[in-house]
Amino acid sequence: MKLFISADIEGCVGTTLPSETHKEKPEYQQFARRMTEEVAIVCQAALEAGASEIVVKDGHGDATNIDFTAMPEGVTLIRGKSGHPYNMMFGLDETFDGVLYVGYHSPAGCGGNPISHTSTGNSNQILLNGKVMSEFMLNTYTAAMMGVPAVFISGDEAICGLAQEMVPGITTVAVKKGVGASTINLSVPAADRLLKEKVKEALSRDLKACRISMPEEFEYVVNYKDLKKAYQMSFFPGAERIDERTNRVVSRDYKDIVTAHSFMVY
Repeated sequence: MKLFISADIEGCVGTTLPSETHKEKPEYQQFARRMTEEVAIVCQAALEAGASEIVVKDGHGDATNIDFTAMPEGVTLIRGKSGHPYNMMFGLDETFDGVLYVGYHSPAGCGGNPISHTSTGNSNQILLNGKVMSEFMLNTYTAAMMGVPAVFISGDEAICGLAQEMVPGITTVAVKKGVGASTINLSVPAADRLLKEKVKEALSRDLKACRISMPEEFEYVVNYKDLKKAYQMSFFPGAERIDERTNRVVSRDYKDIVTAHSFMVY
């Protein structure tokens, strides 16, 4: 069983403030350690459940958050930004049996996490085929394009709910809940126990049951915080300006959407 893990920090236990996710801030180190711990726990549980190969993609910020010395034997860690449009899914291909998401968070425009966003802080909201687009949605369609199912997610309660709407068979672990500018968090021991249990539960099932179908066409709509950014990105090839803050891209090829996203909100 070959698995791909995409990891983020805002959905890990404790993370609440933007400063806790920024490397130049002193408080960041504590939360980077927690991100590392959650990824290591998920990797170890997956290995115990029969995984023969695991690839982890560090998906937060400059993608050098996870302590590489903490990864178990049998795990390959991808650090840094390659520049590939797949971004948080760079390294994934058709040979994988499943994707697991660790530390994921609510999307831009959602109150499920005090630091909700989608990829960057540049958008008020992004819609994909009329639904609020999270990083989970973006990345799960990337995986589905290759025939790889999303089988597990941990993070805040809201993103877990959105994940179940998109992939009814996915196994979820909500380690926190966002309320306004606060988070209500599980204890570390309780979160660790759930991560171990639920990863093993997810991998004991038929992973193919989590496969989803791809829409025939995609409509990607970004509403920007900054007027200049909105105007500038209206010139991206294939983009259509809807209003002063909103651009749209429509395509039958999801690769076009992923590529547009990798430019239009960065």
